[in-house]
Amino acid sequence: MEEVNDVDASGRSGGAPDSRQILVTFLGSIVRRMGNWMPISGTVELMGQLGVDGSGVRTAVFRLKKRGWVESESRGGVRGYVLTEAASHALAAGDELIWHARQPAELSDGWCVVNFSVPESKRALRHQLRTRLTALGFGNLGSAVWIAPARMHRAAREAIDEVGLTQQSAVFVGEYAGGPELTALVRELWDLDEIDRGYRTFTATHEAAYDRFERTRMLNGLDAFVTYLSVVNHWRKLPFRDPGLPLELLPKDWAGPAAGELFEHIVQILEGRALAHAAASWPDAVVAS
Repeated sequence: MEEVNDVDASGRSGGAPDSRQILVTFLGSIVRRMGNWMPISGTVELMGQLGVDGSGVRTAVFRLKKRGWVESESRGGVRGYVLTEAASHALAAGDELIWHARQPAELSDGWCVVNFSVPESKRALRHQLRTRLTALGFGNLGSAVWIAPARMHRAAREAIDEVGLTQQSAVFVGEYAGGPELTALVRELWDLDEIDRGYRTFTATHEAAYDRFERTRMLNGLDAFVTYLSVVNHWRKLPFRDPGLPLELLPKDWAGPAAGELFEHIVQILEGRALAHAAASWPDAVVAS
């Protein structure tokens, strides 16, 4: 998925956000709370408040429909779209990570190593598996060898099975027995500086807004909605880049915990008001049901 756009200190986007990306954020944080259905007119209105024009929204919806994430469905006489089972599954799979970023693994638990040998005739599946492992936080040890903390072995096996490469892949769990100094090896496998920089950018971008919200507790529904969606859209890719490495292997000033705490505080303040603002764009009968 594409990178998120930066947002200014107020939480409003510094430019029109990517329409598909912000719509996916909208699906996960708003639509799922509204019965997995969205009115197209209300969605266009709400996305307009985030800086996405109507044509951008309709194009993004069309692409999600082709992808099998939404299907046309009218409710209460209002045209709209319902989330498919595939979309609900994909969004739910990311919930725990997005809303509760990976906690550092225990070094004593060891490591999960994935090795696969996929023929050229299945190159597309091989690419899918690499993409899945990267999204799970695996580091690349070689052309077909990937590693992550041991707790990721179940997720790796699920990804391998879903792609259909079970017979071409082997998954191992064990301790690091020797070789290069482990801290140095970790720095080769993961760009810790980039991950840390992402967390620091998030904190620098939203800390002033949080201080203002916490101090005044006065924010209208529109501002709450725009800020909430902008913050979630900015945050949601960061935990996927972070494999949750053991603390012993991370820099002492690692920015992840502080950024995660800030995100949770902002969500706590804004979520209720953002949802109430969005609900006004749903037909009353649909929201009540």
